[in-house]
Amino acid sequence: MTHPVDVAVGRRIRFRRWMIGLTQQQLAAEAGITFQQLQKYEQGANRVSASRLFELALALKVPIGFFFKDLEEDGIRLEDIILTKEACELLKAYHTLPEAVRSHFMGIAMSMTAGTEIE
Repeated sequence: MTHPVDVAVGRRIRFRRWMIGLTQQQLAAEAGITFQQLQKYEQGANRVSASRLFELALALKVPIGFFFKDLEEDGIRLEDIILTKEACELLKAYHTLPEAVRSHFMGIAMSMTAGTEIE
């Protein structure tokens, strides 16, 4: 049975990989593992060792703490973060916009959610 922390770490690996535009094959090669192993990490099916997590953090250019962000103290109950491919693509597109356009886009998005509680 997969542990929720392993699933959360895997989601973070996948999220960051998408955000910087790497394929599974590219990241796996940088980390010195097979892409099948990376798939298992991203799905939370296999637990990532400390040394492997260190290598992945270097390849993804993030601090180790990035993988544990949003975990609650007990390590079991996790914040439910939307890390879908669509959400990642939206974030990537948003960050390519000029600052003025991003500001306008945020204004539109905020007005659309007015009165709607987002958890």
